Amino acid sequence: MNFIHKSLQLTAETTKDQIRIYRTGEEKAILVQHAESDRRPYIHPIMAPDGKGELTENAPAHHPWQHGLYIGLNDVNGYGFWSEGLNPARAHLDGTFHPRLIKEAQVTEQQVTWSVETDYRDPQGNLLFKETQNWEFNDLGDHYEMYLHLQMYAEVDLTLGHYPYGGLFLRMPYRQESGGMALNSEGKINEEAEGKRARWVAVQMQIPDRDGVAGIAIMDHSMNLEHPVPWRVDGELGICPSCSIAGAWTIQQGETCTFQYDVLIFTGDIPISKVEESWTLFNRRKAQ
Repeated sequence: MNFIHKSLQLTAETTKDQIRIYRTGEEKAILVQHAESDRRPYIHPIMAPDGKGELTENAPAHHPWQHGLYIGLNDVNGYGFWSEGLNPARAHLDGTFHPRLIKEAQVTEQQVTWSVETDYRDPQGNLLFKETQNWEFNDLGDHYEMYLHLQMYAEVDLTLGHYPYGGLFLRMPYRQESGGMALNSEGKINEEAEGKRARWVAVQMQIPDRDGVAGIAIMDHSMNLEHPVPWRVDGELGICPSCSIAGAWTIQQGETCTFQYDVLIFTGDIPISKVEESWTLFNRRKAQ
């Protein structure tokens, strides 16, 4: 059974394993949350705020285990939750994902909220931790803003190893011939930003099916572990705030580790002043 919620601006359709957000009266979803059984939960596509082009990419040839906007982790008690068993060299060490939508999406005017809870299991099927993603999507016309309150509840003692990436990851449709730019809050660009600490990183690039560039910024809250966090900025401009870059970290059995992120979706060049303004307002939000 589907649940349809309508407001003056937005409609959200909740099925067993997806949430699809529409602008009222339009046929194409502007954002889709996936929570298919026994697969990693992820968000794709995120349409440009003007409706011209998809800003996320699903399963690119260079990294087929990457899916728009998602959580990927490495070396969790020695197991991987990154490459989904698709890397033959370490497939036997990869764990599994078991997501579920907690309830139907809630819509009020320009805002949609929803939650996804996921069991992370080791290759033998043992439950390691439960992850809860609480999302808030705001359609502000010429841009979107999304807030993520992320919780990891440890069913056993967890050690997440030192690794060059892992956490909230964004994959956009990068093409070498058209290029793009990643910029961090400290003014570092592209490979200069790899592994560097920053409050935020923004990416702009040419998007298929549109004239001109568009982009997405991710912001790290000051209450997060290792803030300002080191960032992964890869060769195709995938970005990821990752405390694992700084070193190993732990969550004790029965404890919850919480992260907060802000995601700004825009058209045109990176709006530095707007990103700074959004980060300041976001940083004033207290943990939910």
